[in-house]
This record gives sequence, C-alpha cells and structure tokens, in this order.
Amino acid sequence: MGEPRREEYKIQSFDAVTQQLLKTALKDPGAVDLEKVANVIVDHSLQDCVFSKEAGRMCYAIIQVNNMPMMALVNPVYDCLFRLAQPDSLSKEEEVDCLVLQLHRVGEQLEKMNGQRMDELFVLIRDGFLLPTGLSSLAQLLLLEIIEFRAAGWKTTPAAHKYYYSEVSD
Repeated sequence: MGEPRREEYKIQSFDAVTQQLLKTALKDPGAVDLEKVANVIVDHSLQDCVFSKEAGRMCYAIIQVNNMPMMALVNPVYDCLFRLAQPDSLSKEEEVDCLVLQLHRVGEQLEKMNGQRMDELFVLIRDGFLLPTGLSSLAQLLLLEIIEFRAAGWKTTPAAHKYYYSEVSD
C-alpha cells in the first residue's frame, strides 16, 4: 500500500506509441530496442528535469532483469555526463555536484564499458577545472576530487580523504 506497482510509472506525458514502448521495456527488456528506450528517457529527462527522478527509477527497474540493458544505457549516460561537463554547466555548483556524484557511482563501470569516452569526458573536466573564471571554489574542489578519484583507480586514498573531507565529522 502506498508503494506503486512495478508498471505504474509517470509516462503519461509521452505519446501512446512511446508509452507502449516504455511499458514493454519495463516488463520485458529483451523485447525492445533498449538503445531507443534509453534515448527516449534521456531526451525527455534533459527537457524536463522533474521527470529525471522518474527516469532513474525506470532505468533501475529495467536493468534489474539482467545486466544486458546496462549496455544500452552506456552512451546515453555518457551523453548526460558530457552535457554536465560543458562550461555553462560547470559554472553551476548543483550541476557540478551532480556530475561528480554520478561519476562516483558509475564512473568505474562506464570506463570498463567505454574507456575512450571516459578519457574524452575527463579532458572536458580537466579543461573545465582550468577555466580562468566562472568556477566557484566548491566546483573547483569537486572537479579536482573526481580527477584524483579516477587517477587513483576509482578509489579514495587516505590522503585524499583527509584533504577533501577533513571538515566533515565522522
């Protein structure tokens, strides 16, 4: 009670054909083109930030069937991360925080699936870190931390933990 059934997702804003595609993907991911599903979800999320949380729930439900759907999500997830690594996004602390948080969560797995795109993403992040103006101190700190996190094999070294989190009580 109170918890929605698996197929009760907020997809009313899509046309009927897309709604059916999403419903099928949620019930049987192998029966649809998952890259198309991922692109539909990502495109709608980029246009409607309120939908993003719902999109995350839907993607999570789809990949719970097996790990194959994850392959279809790699490029759309990279596309979102690349968008967050653009200079106009890096000037907003909330977007930098989102970028860094997602890289902490899925960066290592994404790199295993497509290391070249991760290299390209980190070129953008590095260049963004070096922007002469428009980056807050917190944004610079977050970008430096994620650069070091990746350089250390997606792990936080004791020295990095002490440096970045010394103000946070245990």
